[in-house]
Amino acid sequence: MNSKLTRREMLTSTAAATALATFGIPRPALAAPQAKVHSTQVISPDPKLYCGWPTVARRKNGQLMVSWSGGREAHVCPFGRVELMMSDDEAKTWSPTKVVRDGPIDDRDSGCVETDKGTLLVTTFTSLAYVPGLKKAEAIEPGQPGAWAPDRLKRWKDVHYALSDEQRQQELGVWMLRSTDGGQTFSKPYDCLVNSPHGPIQLSDGHQLYAGKDLWRGGWVGVCESRDDGQTWKRLAEIPTREGDQQQNYHELHAIECPSGRIIAQIRNHNKQNSGETLQTESEDHGTTWTVPHSIGVWGLPSHLMRLADGRILMTYGHRRPPYGNQARVSEDEGRTWSEAMIISGDGTGGDLGYPSTVQLGDGSLLSVWYEKLKTSPQAVLRQARWTLED
Repeated sequence: MNSKLTRREMLTSTAAATALATFGIPRPALAAPQAKVHSTQVISPDPKLYCGWPTVARRKNGQLMVSWSGGREAHVCPFGRVELMMSDDEAKTWSPTKVVRDGPIDDRDSGCVETDKGTLLVTTFTSLAYVPGLKKAEAIEPGQPGAWAPDRLKRWKDVHYALSDEQRQQELGVWMLRSTDGGQTFSKPYDCLVNSPHGPIQLSDGHQLYAGKDLWRGGWVGVCESRDDGQTWKRLAEIPTREGDQQQNYHELHAIECPSGRIIAQIRNHNKQNSGETLQTESEDHGTTWTVPHSIGVWGLPSHLMRLADGRILMTYGHRRPPYGNQARVSEDEGRTWSEAMIISGDGTGGDLGYPSTVQLGDGSLLSVWYEKLKTSPQAVLRQARWTLED
């Protein structure tokens, strides 16, 4: 990793990179500040249950919240439910788990955010991806290779056949739940038009913006907005498709508003060009129009974006090849250039991990939360790291 730069040297490098971009010359990655990881620990409450795809958010009163898909038997199963924990001591301890939603089919990925009015918005989507596995298991005679244990097969069938085919299809959707009492109670789930793992963001004009994908109604990819504190949503703009790409291969977006009002959104890309990388698109008009997505030279996904107290933008993302774990990069120029990678965790044993999100704590340090299948755990768990940027 490169040696540290002074703040002046970093800004000079940024200006030079921007000038290069103006003349169409590829921009090199900026040298990274150093990431000093102070502690890493498992925070999920029950190691026997699979936890996945969490989001951490910090409220204006300093309280932290983490939502995720818990209660699971596996990465794909019918048992997923949306769970939530709170911390009032900067993630030193977490509250008992609260089940926010436990629908009749699989509730996956959960995002969370606090609006300007103090309302908590929690997101999820429902899935029937478990069905092919169940059908395959049903077709294998007991005692034959690949046969499931009878009690496991019964658990899955009890959930699946509690609904008719038509009822299961009606349960598919992209959902939001809303709390106006600090997470004590939540509304019934309602349609929020799109989904992405880390949910919507709060804008400085009082509105909320949600960059995501309409999973079950044609795969539209774009941004939606709410002007009533997250109660209702409407489509604002579609994300354009890069030449040669298929929009259906854009997934799991997340956005952030920069100090100038510029909004950047990042996309998990599975098109042939830059496959497995994070693409980026920008809006200079409050989300009304967006640039064609482009590569930022980052292998890894999906990403979470946040604005640091000093105005810099931090992205954290999963890295599903050696070193398996989670990485971070910083932008000094509102996403026009990104630093080299910093490793937040690199001790993973495989690719069943990631979806990190990050908040800045009261003392300026950072807290990242992700999920990971550890060698020492029977199921994927939630992990957190407390770390600082050393410029």
